[in-house]
Amino acid sequence: MSSEELYLDEIPDLIIEGDIKGTRTLAAKALEAGVDAQVLITRYLVPAMEEVGRLFECGEYFVSEMLVSARAAGGILELAEPYLAQGEHKATGVVVTGTVKGDMHDIGKNIVNMMLRGSGFQVVDLGTDVGPAKYIQAIREHNPDIIGMSALLTTTMNVMGEIIQAVSNEGMRNQVKILVGGAPITQAFADAVGADGYAPDAAASVRLARRLIEEKKSS
Repeated sequence: MSSEELYLDEIPDLIIEGDIKGTRTLAAKALEAGVDAQVLITRYLVPAMEEVGRLFECGEYFVSEMLVSARAAGGILELAEPYLAQGEHKATGVVVTGTVKGDMHDIGKNIVNMMLRGSGFQVVDLGTDVGPAKYIQAIREHNPDIIGMSALLTTTMNVMGEIIQAVSNEGMRNQVKILVGGAPITQAFADAVGADGYAPDAAASVRLARRLIEEKKSS
């Protein structure tokens, strides 16, 4: 095994351990040595974040540990971005996210964003208090594969249905997959408002986003 292979093989463990500095150091070394940025992401970063998601779902990792790992992965993406821009490489997919109108809670959304970015997605965050018009504008501007909506309040969750209806009214429903989540949201609610999927936590959101991307490609 070459020294290059040896230090590359250390990157997933560093991400899983949440070693932000160590991850960044080895990623920078790899990129400077000519390792393809897309290979660095797909072969080392993505599997590591999948393992972080698994550890979170089985209760071995808590939100704080998951966030540190996501930050470590984010360091690789930051370093890789200039290299990706030079080639024909594309992100795993483009996701537009937001907390729906009337709701100012964003912690859950921000965690999902970090996990998505750490898994190779391009994320456009619309922030909080986002209504139909802003989502429609974002679809036109960014041509996302997925739009994600979050709500923490039972009084705002029905806005998700309004946004989905607005997307349909604009003739855009077939352009995007729609993912919903948040404390009061259930699979039954997601089905009722016409969403393509529901995720109970950040790790599940990443897994679902990947599945929705595949469904979109095959449709």
